[in-house]
Amino acid sequence: MPEGFPAVAGVRPVRSSALRLPPPVVSAMRERLPEVAERVIDSVMREVPSYSEPFRGRMGRNIEVAVTMTLGGFLDLASSAEGVGFGARVGTVFEAAHSLGRGEARSGRSMDALVSAYRVGARVAWHDLSAIAVEAGLPASEVAKFAELVFDFIDQLSAVSVSGHAEESTTTGRMRQRRREQLAASLLAGATSERLLELAERADWVPPQTLTAVVLPVAAVGDVAARLDPATLRAGESPPGLEDRDHLTVLLVPDQGGSGRAVLRRALGSHRAVIGPVRPWEAARASYERALRVSLLEPEPADSPIDADDHLAELVLTADPEALADLRSRVLAPLADLRPAAREKLAETLRAWLLHQGRREDVAAALFVHPQTVRYRMGQLRELYGERLEDPALVRDLVVALAVSR
Repeated sequence: MPEGFPAVAGVRPVRSSALRLPPPVVSAMRERLPEVAERVIDSVMREVPSYSEPFRGRMGRNIEVAVTMTLGGFLDLASSAEGVGFGARVGTVFEAAHSLGRGEARSGRSMDALVSAYRVGARVAWHDLSAIAVEAGLPASEVAKFAELVFDFIDQLSAVSVSGHAEESTTTGRMRQRRREQLAASLLAGATSERLLELAERADWVPPQTLTAVVLPVAAVGDVAARLDPATLRAGESPPGLEDRDHLTVLLVPDQGGSGRAVLRRALGSHRAVIGPVRPWEAARASYERALRVSLLEPEPADSPIDADDHLAELVLTADPEALADLRSRVLAPLADLRPAAREKLAETLRAWLLHQGRREDVAAALFVHPQTVRYRMGQLRELYGERLEDPALVRDLVVALAVSR
């Protein structure tokens, strides 16, 4: 790599043409560089709309100086002997091109506009400089070599800018991802609104109205995330509550209420996942805690998403396992002296009877027994409970105690 070039991967030495411009031709070109630079800028402003405003005013003057310096660096290159270092100005020009690509990435723009600007600049510079060169005595036989040198120089500038853009995009992307993971962790930890807003701004993340937590396998994240809003947040390693289940992670998906919930289920496909409820974005922790509780109820869910909203009653009933166990023991006390098998059959029959509101045929179907068997068992239960089976308070407690099948 010639002296003065920035160390940018993939950039080869610029000097591909054997042409070396004679000093009189170079002098003639240098005298008219300002007007050539002005024409280049006018053409870029006219043909590349993205640069029409940035090239105006004081910024336009700075750009004109930069273009003039770039053209001067080109003349340094064109007048040097092949294989000789091209001097500090050429290196500075390429460093500036590299920084220009990085700046485009930081601004969130693709390389399309800059590549177009290079293309327009090359065309105008070639047109004007070749005319000046011929006027100054450059033989017509050398004009083709001069064209090769001009477009090769611009290609190299473009390549360096693309490299800078790619480097900045990679760096920015990694940093943004780290900051968004930090934001997700703070949301799951229930940080204050002020802290969350600060982290959202640092992560370049515009808060949505709501977030929905999804607990899913780490292996499924890539496939699922590709189908979701790019603003979806992913928790980092070991989200709270999943420290011992490192094969699972959490996504926080923006605005999935209403019809969006069906869209989310489709995006999850056949992946095992638990979808939490929709919550205001700052309360995403509540959505996650609900999804986490359902995932604990279903440690190995079926090969399809589970909606926590479909398990509300079960969540309520299992909120205090000890209280539920005590209630169950109390309301089933009349069965305590029976043999375990008989006790279990009567408890199962009583549960079905309550849930099916005493419809004997439905109870029999649920239990896979004959309706006469249901009648016999209910006779036993009435003997054990007596008139208490008509007490609304006991009926309520029995429904709660027996609602969750054991």
